[in-house]
Amino acid sequence: MIGRLNHVAIAVPDLEAAAAQYAGTLGADVGAPQDEPDHGVTVVFINLPNTKIELLYPLGEDSPINGFLEKNPSGGIHHMCYEVDDILAARDKLKEEGARVLGSGEPKIGAHGKPVLFLHPKDFNGCLIELEQV
Repeated sequence: MIGRLNHVAIAVPDLEAAAAQYAGTLGADVGAPQDEPDHGVTVVFINLPNTKIELLYPLGEDSPINGFLEKNPSGGIHHMCYEVDDILAARDKLKEEGARVLGSGEPKIGAHGKPVLFLHPKDFNGCLIELEQV
């Protein structure tokens, strides 16, 4: 069902410093910050030859990233995103298998302008999983 690894998301306490570290210290191709109000985050994508790194920073007081950063003040890996061909078929199969889809269960549009869903980390070895339709 899952395809290639689309990105690994890292929650960061200082978006500007993290982006500068990837650009300067690691010499990476760093994109511009983009606000994603539907998800409560500001993101910066680091483009790698085989995948992307997504830096996540809270957008507003109700951001789901705030709680993560309270528990992990230095930041850390937040989720992994896998590509799927048909997000609704993937969702339905996962639900049949007993996996929990977070939120309403309906896809939202993600940072790449494509439908995304998140799966409960307790169902996937403690890792929050994002699925993105390609």
